[in-house]
Amino acid sequence: MTITDNPLAALRDVDETALQRLRGALAEKAAEAQLLDLAYRTVDSPVGPLLLVATERGLTRVAFASQGHDDVLNRLADTVSPRVLEAPRRLDPAARELDEYFAGTRHTFDLTLDLSTTSEFRRAVQLLLPSIGYGHTVSYSELAALAGRPTAVRAVATACATNPLPVVVPCHRVLRGDGSLGGYLGGLDAKRTLLELESRVAA
Repeated sequence: MTITDNPLAALRDVDETALQRLRGALAEKAAEAQLLDLAYRTVDSPVGPLLLVATERGLTRVAFASQGHDDVLNRLADTVSPRVLEAPRRLDPAARELDEYFAGTRHTFDLTLDLSTTSEFRRAVQLLLPSIGYGHTVSYSELAALAGRPTAVRAVATACATNPLPVVVPCHRVLRGDGSLGGYLGGLDAKRTLLELESRVAA
């Protein structure tokens, strides 16, 4: 029998393990009883902790820490469903694919997405974003042309700015016409990091 130098730390570890088991059991029971509409978890990444949220239809939200994870969950509870629960297992595929992306071994995502929280035009623009190849960029005006609305550059920029699934739906690959970064949900440092990761791997 080994006596730890810090019994309080050991107790905290035991408590955290038990709490995780309890959360997992609660999430499974809620899902079985069809009481879980929004499952969430957080993952670490080179652009900070990311909040992942999924409905039964698919991944519906990726949020940066700067957006306020609690605020994002509260808005989803108000607009989608109040039945929100931390349920990491449901987000395992998304977490795994994001890990692979940040490791440079994944260039496209194979996740089922739920973009039902965005408007029809914005959703149409957002669905075009994965067609921008890994390591490549387009301008907002080029994206507007791809969307069949060449004069709607500002509306296309808004669709990128309100993209509910950044990183997975790669709005970071859209730049201003002069090649400058433009805006980004997670901040310009995050956008720069993602573009540098892709350019380094693709080189």
